[in-house]
Amino acid sequence: MTLAHAAAPVVDGVHSRFVDTATGLRMHLLEAGTPGHPVVVLLHGFPELAYSWRHQLPALAAAGYHVIAPDQRGYGRTTGWDGRFEADLAPYRLFNLTKDVLALVHALGLTDVAALIGHDFGSFVAGCCALMRPDVFPAVALMSAPFSGAPRLGTGSPLDVPAALAALDPPRQHYQWYYSTPQADLEMHNPPGGLHAFLRAYYHVKSADWPGNKPHPLAGWSSAALARLPHYYVMPVGLGMPAAVAPYAPTAHEAAHCGWLPDADLAVYTAEFARTGFQGGLNWYRCITDPAQMGELQLFDGAHITVPACYIAGVADWGIYQSPGAFERMQREVCTRMSGVHLLPGAGHWVQQEQPVKVNSLLLEFLL
Repeated sequence: MTLAHAAAPVVDGVHSRFVDTATGLRMHLLEAGTPGHPVVVLLHGFPELAYSWRHQLPALAAAGYHVIAPDQRGYGRTTGWDGRFEADLAPYRLFNLTKDVLALVHALGLTDVAALIGHDFGSFVAGCCALMRPDVFPAVALMSAPFSGAPRLGTGSPLDVPAALAALDPPRQHYQWYYSTPQADLEMHNPPGGLHAFLRAYYHVKSADWPGNKPHPLAGWSSAALARLPHYYVMPVGLGMPAAVAPYAPTAHEAAHCGWLPDADLAVYTAEFARTGFQGGLNWYRCITDPAQMGELQLFDGAHITVPACYIAGVADWGIYQSPGAFERMQREVCTRMSGVHLLPGAGHWVQQEQPVKVNSLLLEFLL
């Protein structure tokens, strides 16, 4: 996939470059620090970019690390991926996304790194890296999305989520299954009011700025429990994501005074997703909602993350609890050397952007 684009966004102390990897990607990196110093790799989530780590790159570099944040497969300026809905989904499986990170390490001429840090869907990839290759990834920080380990052999989903939610009155749809449909990219790429307004509403409603975010553990895997999630997770059938978040968009005054995501930063996301669309990232969701795409991960059923780990999320982040039991399983079973679980006030889902000073301090405490 070849896409023309303008110059990379400027971040003080950070530069942009490309590396070719053995998994067929020409991977775009944002990079800070001195080559030869211990390497920390930062993995973004959806719908985000390497740019989501703009506050962590210079801070970790100043502490003596060589810090690298890639645009992952399906995102930004990285090329070599098929962004069609009809694309072969195999490259987007978690197993292969993990291999992408390993290939990046090798392309940098390294055999291992000091640590891997992942946010949102990047947390799942980081968790898989630490689970499968602890020799290469000897420490892992997970953000926002708890990593609950590999799927169990011989067990199915605890709930037929689409059917259970469709049976509610009024019927509902889970966002991950919506993201797995062809209309998701069509609606999100060309939303009413424009892409910038949609992304402003989407980032706002999942942040601590939206007063409706008061997350708590759910009772379990049932339609009644999942229906307690806000509409950006479990939406009325037929609504679509742009329509689901539009009623909760910030006012013009709130948007103009959003300190953690000023318009200049939001414009970076708008420009990149206007150019690429969302389908590359949405293909990740198509894999996790399709049991056939997840089967290979069962090879690691019963395996644990044995390297040092920590977890960081915002108090106002429903992502902590959206998968009932995952937050608890991560701590009690999957991560055997969990050094800390940190829920930060004043942050929602975009924790490293909403509270960068606190996040940087926690990361440095973990790394050092």
